[in-house]
Formats: sequence, structure tokens, C-alpha cells
Amino acid sequence: MPRSSNSVASRKRRKKILKKAKGYFGRRKNVYTIAKNAVEKGLSYAYRDRKNKKRVFRSLWITRINAAARQHSLSYSELINKLKTKGIEINRKVLADLAMNEPEKFSKIIKDLET
Repeated sequence: MPRSSNSVASRKRRKKILKKAKGYFGRRKNVYTIAKNAVEKGLSYAYRDRKNKKRVFRSLWITRINAAARQHSLSYSELINKLKTKGIEINRKVLADLAMNEPEKFSKIIKDLET
């Protein structure tokens, strides 16, 4: 009896990898073995960078809050400490957005901390 191979499933598996490799440069987009390595590497980078993105944005928000707080002669840590002691629960994302797009509301929050 001749050996049977499931060519339908094999082709589907290869096409799935080559579809993910669309847009890659050179043989990475059309040679299966090279494309497979490139796609695996790309997926591992994507997984890693979904975690890193959260870190990067948090540091960006902190930088923006610090810059806005220093215009009101406060440091970032002093501002966060005053918010905590007053019991104001506002996250860094919203605080940074206020500092960038609505500075008058941000200054109102700081004035409320003073009283």
C-alpha cells in the first residue's frame, strides 16, 4: 500500500504561514522555511512588545504629568502624594490627558490640593 500524506492539511498549514509573512522582504515572504522562522520571530516580538507598550505609555504619562506639575512648582512625586492624601483617585492616563489637552482643569485640580 502506498504511503498516504494529507496534502490538503499540509498546504493549508504552509499557506497560513505564508499569509502571515506577507509584506516581508526577499525570501522571507515566499520561501516556507525562511518565512516560518520570520513569522515565529515576529510573533514572539509582538507578544513581548504588548507587555512593553504598557511600560512605555506609563513612563510617557509620568513625564507629561511631571512637566505640567513643575509649571505649578510641584514635582511629580509631590503631586501624586498630595492626590493620595486627599483621597483623589485619578489614574495617570487621565491625569496626563488633562495636563496636555485641558491645562485649566489640571491647574484646578492642583488648586484643590492646596486648600
